[in-house]
Amino acid sequence: MSLDGKVAIVTGSGRGLGLAYAQELARQGAAVVVNDVDAAAAADAVASIESAGGRAVAVVAPVGPTETAQQLVQTAVDTYGRLDILVTNAGVLRDTVLWKMSDDDFDTVIGIHLRGTFTCVREAATYMRAHEIAGRIICIGSPTGQRGNFGQTNYAAAKAGIVGMVRTWALELRKAGITANAVIPVAATAMTATVPYFAAAMEADAKGETMPAFFRHDLGFGTADDVAGLIAYLASDEASGVTGQAIGVGGDRLQVWSHPEPVVTAYHDGGWSYDALHADFAGLFQAQDVGEKFPPLPEDLQR
Repeated sequence: MSLDGKVAIVTGSGRGLGLAYAQELARQGAAVVVNDVDAAAAADAVASIESAGGRAVAVVAPVGPTETAQQLVQTAVDTYGRLDILVTNAGVLRDTVLWKMSDDDFDTVIGIHLRGTFTCVREAATYMRAHEIAGRIICIGSPTGQRGNFGQTNYAAAKAGIVGMVRTWALELRKAGITANAVIPVAATAMTATVPYFAAAMEADAKGETMPAFFRHDLGFGTADDVAGLIAYLASDEASGVTGQAIGVGGDRLQVWSHPEPVVTAYHDGGWSYDALHADFAGLFQAQDVGEKFPPLPEDLQR
């Protein structure tokens, strides 16, 4: 197995996408430290991995505090003797529009997604560098962080920040042989289950059927298991040359997101005064779309 002898931490892995990542890493041979704030979910995740012949141990704690990051790394080392892979997946949602978003709504999401990613990666990278382990850092982003989404100021800021940190870490950790990448999943979750647009896909998934091709191919929307393969690949030795990337995956689709680049460049002798902008800006500026644009649902998939 490609990850035989490796040890991984997966935050937020008691259920959903995180559980799929932990199970796939174990399937490929890695021992896994499962993390969740729900003790029962964490125990069930460990049991599911062990029943399939894998190795797993649970740490029940919220990510964000440095103490949790230290506990996760120490558990990996104490239980399995080393740490090779970190997947930062833990997160929460506190969705509401800007003018209704409280300080707590903002701070909670930033604290778990952004600070939690930072503290866990800092602890893992420190260990990997000290022990000369060419480790793998895999951080979970979102299309919302790439494009924005109505009602998700906090989540968009956190997920965009994660991609920015990953690009920085790829530079800082390159000499140590440690890779850092962001994965942008598009998959059926508890959140998408409430969106009418995805109803036909969720119905098929609930019945154990393959989602319609419109979702899997055209939208790149699938199951958690469709994302897990990329997580395991990026964790492997074969992916040693992949770092600093934001890679989207869902259904039958794989995408590499571009780094931001200018789409218009113009020059004006003496600089761009208000008058120069007033005269020329409209003819130069190319507005960029914001938010995710979904094509119309085929009639047979409308609910």
